[in-house]
Amino acid sequence: MSLTYAIPDLHGRLDLLEQALSRVLEHAGNQTARVVTLGDYVDRGPNACGVIEFLIQWSFPNLQLVALKGNHEAMMWEACNNFVEAEWWVEKGGGETLASYGIEYRVEVPLQRIIPDYHLQWIDQLPLMHTDLHRVFVHAGVDPRIPLNQQSDRTLLWKRYPKGADSGHGRRHVVHGHHADEKAPLVFRGRTNLDGLAWKTGRLVVGIFSDDQPGGAVEFLDVR
Repeated sequence: MSLTYAIPDLHGRLDLLEQALSRVLEHAGNQTARVVTLGDYVDRGPNACGVIEFLIQWSFPNLQLVALKGNHEAMMWEACNNFVEAEWWVEKGGGETLASYGIEYRVEVPLQRIIPDYHLQWIDQLPLMHTDLHRVFVHAGVDPRIPLNQQSDRTLLWKRYPKGADSGHGRRHVVHGHHADEKAPLVFRGRTNLDGLAWKTGRLVVGIFSDDQPGGAVEFLDVR
């Protein structure tokens, strides 16, 4: 049985990411497996720079990494490339990200001089979605009425499911973060929300999915 481990919104919590990978390695044993990180590596928490560097320098030969983009990476990239006002990003948690690079935000300092270019290039190239036979992994969500190859970036990065919405996408189960809820994991018929507000609570939920079985997770790792 091959497994996929899904890790939701980290928001600068490198400590929880390192603990999660230790647990995943222990759980996977000698098997090869896939790790899908669901985006939102930056903002709010203390070490966004460290999280990005950890993922860029990924060093687990038996774990294939699929790192997805979240809306906070999109905001960071847009602010650093002058597509949006830097203050807009800073107010949404970007100040903590800049602090992790050793900088206190000042209007007169261009962000491109602060963030290493290879970090911004890595963010720019992150995919918005990962699919396998039974599931869709995405940061925020998908529109169940639209084919996967026609989903808008805004939906994939920013969608909010109505309370109690249980649809997946066709026969595929949707695995997402973005909807912060301390009661996570929230499991519905067609989707699973893993975002437990880890940056604030210190609790990270990792979903474990069997690549051979349809539906939701076969198990969860509770990382604290």
